[in-house]
Amino acid sequence: MAAAGAGRPGRPGDAVLITGSATGLGLETALQLAADGFRVFASVRSEDSRERVEQAAASRGVQLEVLKLDLTDSASIAAAVAEVVAAAGGLYALVNNGGIGLRGCLEDCSEEEIRQLFETNVIGTILLTREVLPAMRAAGCGRVITISSVAGRVCGWGVTMYCATKWAQEGLGEGLAQELAPFGIQSVLIEPGIIKTERWHEHRGTAAGASDSSSPYHDLFWASEGIADRIVERSPTRPADVARVVSAALTAPQPRMRYVVGRGAQIVIFLRRHLPPGVFERLYFGGYNRRVGRRAARGGARAGHVEAVR
Repeated sequence: MAAAGAGRPGRPGDAVLITGSATGLGLETALQLAADGFRVFASVRSEDSRERVEQAAASRGVQLEVLKLDLTDSASIAAAVAEVVAAAGGLYALVNNGGIGLRGCLEDCSEEEIRQLFETNVIGTILLTREVLPAMRAAGCGRVITISSVAGRVCGWGVTMYCATKWAQEGLGEGLAQELAPFGIQSVLIEPGIIKTERWHEHRGTAAGASDSSSPYHDLFWASEGIADRIVERSPTRPADVARVVSAALTAPQPRMRYVVGRGAQIVIFLRRHLPPGVFERLYFGGYNRRVGRRAARGGARAGHVEAVR
């Protein structure tokens, strides 16, 4: 979406703040942007992750400035942004990548789990974005890149709450694209499909109630997880693919509002856009429900522990 204000594309030396840089998409994006010449501030939620990020940067021959930022703590958000602006004299771009997952059907998710999910993925993203905008407006340029997901366009089975946060991010990004254009600032949404990262194993984010065998959803949920395991193992999309798209969105003279990453995600979104709603729902949602039902009937519950969304 072209800006109404002057604005400009990103260029080497511009300061970029990236959240969730300890692993996966955030770390790979930080390394890619540093290699492209940006001054990258890679934020991590815990100081325990600092050494791993610095080692990754050293192995790639790039420099990152690592700082702590907790999306659930408004004081931490303000302090991190102030640190970046003071060090760099401004801030060209924010990459909203930080977040957590929550897998499990709605009735199996506790209020505490749901609140933590929304506090991190939605409220934290909103508050951080609001914090960086004054510096961008003062400069008359900037970009807010939000790593959403195909799950923000098409909901998946057993990840309703997670998808709800991604739909919220989609609304945020689209609304900001309109509000910020007069100031030369662009809001861009990146929508990756299924990508195998550390989150698939280390940070699964499964609701505690999903493991309760008395839950009416138990067998269906774990059958769905088994299907997800197989899908992610076949996915050719990698974190580096997302990182390259982020770089392109930062440097394009007129970036698109949305970038879909991954062949599978592109096909699903294309079908939803062009098929009659009833046809898509029968084919996609109905087809998946039938697969889950058949697998559950065969005793396919708890076939694996892989997370099927970003």
